[in-house]
Amino acid sequence: MNRQQLIHQIKTKKTFLCVGLDTDINKIPKHLLSLENPVLAFNKQIIDATKHLCIAYKINTAFYECLGIKGWQTMIDTLNYIPENIFTIADAKRGDIGNTATMYAQAFFDIQASGMSFDAVTVAPYMGADSVKPFLAFADKWTILLALTSNESGKDFQFIKNDDGFLYQQVIKKANQWANPNQLMYVVGATRGQAFEDIRKIAPHNFLLVPGVGQQGGSLADVCKYGLNADCGLIVNSSRGIIYAGADENFANAAHTEALKIQQEMEVELAKIFEV
Repeated sequence: MNRQQLIHQIKTKKTFLCVGLDTDINKIPKHLLSLENPVLAFNKQIIDATKHLCIAYKINTAFYECLGIKGWQTMIDTLNYIPENIFTIADAKRGDIGNTATMYAQAFFDIQASGMSFDAVTVAPYMGADSVKPFLAFADKWTILLALTSNESGKDFQFIKNDDGFLYQQVIKKANQWANPNQLMYVVGATRGQAFEDIRKIAPHNFLLVPGVGQQGGSLADVCKYGLNADCGLIVNSSRGIIYAGADENFANAAHTEALKIQQEMEVELAKIFEV
């Protein structure tokens, strides 16, 4: 999915919601555990209940990798179940160099090699250009760099400052030299609030993937106030607040209700920047 297609989906659906499929078999409703593949059954019902309210799904690969071969197949089957007009993100946070980075990129982007063809993958830029450019080599795909994360200890490194600004700002400035906003996004945690304003000064056109709204304490209103651009420029993720909204046989309806609440808030925000 290219930039214009993504923007079209945002305008058409009146939302910039991403649903995180961080599916933990220990947290899904108990009645699913008797099924052959409880995680896949859970994911399918969540997708069916929310696909008209979101423009993206983010699969946190750790929740599938930990289950071995069956987990990888569940991840592939989940990806294949997501409608083609919805943006797909492999939240893998890879961060190695050279041939290793190329193999990681191939794992999530090359359907002939791995059976998976995500639209985007999250990448840690700590090792510099060598850890990012192998992902950017896939011209029709997106690379989402960790920039300013929502976890408290993100401050340990990301807010180290010198004459060129905070470290996270320097990461964005340097990465902007590697690719344009049609291929490069940044992760910016919702709990960082007004920092979005500073980020928009150095990355005015890039899409930002924003975790941390809801249970992690981030404010959608603040994210929109400081982070929206003329094309929306935001993909706001909610995982636990949606997928675990219900714990019984009506869990999918509960997920729909929570996703609808967020979508309606987003529709109001989108009306401020373009006619929807």
